[in-house]
Amino acid sequence: MKFKISFSVLLILLFIQNIQSQNIDTTVKDTVDYWTRTNKVGLDISEIAFINWSVGGNNSITVLGKGDFNRNYHKENLNWDNELLLRYGFNSQEGQEIRKTDDQIKFTSTFGYRTDTISHWYYSAKFNLNTQFRNGYAYPNTTDEISGPFSPAYVFLGIGSEYIRKDLGLNAYFSPLTNKTTLVLNHTLADQGAFGVDPAVYDEEGNLVRRGKTSRTEMGILVTNNIKRKIFKNIILDHRISLYTDYINNFGNIDLDWQLQLDMTVNEYVKANIGLHIIYDDDIKATEEVDGETVQVGPKLQLKQMLGLGVTYSF
Repeated sequence: MKFKISFSVLLILLFIQNIQSQNIDTTVKDTVDYWTRTNKVGLDISEIAFINWSVGGNNSITVLGKGDFNRNYHKENLNWDNELLLRYGFNSQEGQEIRKTDDQIKFTSTFGYRTDTISHWYYSAKFNLNTQFRNGYAYPNTTDEISGPFSPAYVFLGIGSEYIRKDLGLNAYFSPLTNKTTLVLNHTLADQGAFGVDPAVYDEEGNLVRRGKTSRTEMGILVTNNIKRKIFKNIILDHRISLYTDYINNFGNIDLDWQLQLDMTVNEYVKANIGLHIIYDDDIKATEEVDGETVQVGPKLQLKQMLGLGVTYSF
């Protein structure tokens, strides 16, 4: 009799243990993390020094700090990608003040939904913000700024369709309805009508009638394409292009923002990179020095070329 009771108790204990194991397994399945997180920070430094150098030259050092942070969510039909890019660089050269060489804050968030798990096409909404950390100057003039934090800031918000191939590192976004807002919160620049906002209005005697507007809103078409993939054993291609045209103001006049970069891995921490950044915006007027004075001229193609070697840490 005692044996039968003990055996029955043993079966009950085994049954309870089995239920607990099933509950534990279920809990694990319900807490699957659908987020992928990447953090990458880097520092590029280049330096040149001369001692009794017969052909002459100025000692200089250039420093560039970089940050790339991603938070991406993917579960069946939902895809939500978030990216924050940060860059700030400066150059210190003998005989002149420290000068800024790079300055960028760029945040992009894209939320997409697809009707089935096979299709690579998503119905998407995209938000994008571009601005900078500090004032910019037309050197050697360091008194009158030509840009600054949120002067300008470009905000894009739209809906459209997105083609995503994570296996190929390919992303293409097409939006027939995108709002572009240009912010110029620096009132001095806004009064000048910088970056396309309405300038200040003065009377015949030069008295201020109305301050310049600090924002400008457009509605148009946005097309973007990103490719980030390994093209050789230790080389990664990072291609980003954005094309925008406004429906009302000069439709067909396209704003271009194109970045192309090759990241080359030396070892786990040391990396080299070659980059090219091209911008054309009809609302950004170039400046030239004429007879000792800085005057504003029409828009021009902006070009920046980069070559760097530094330390990168991912976590």
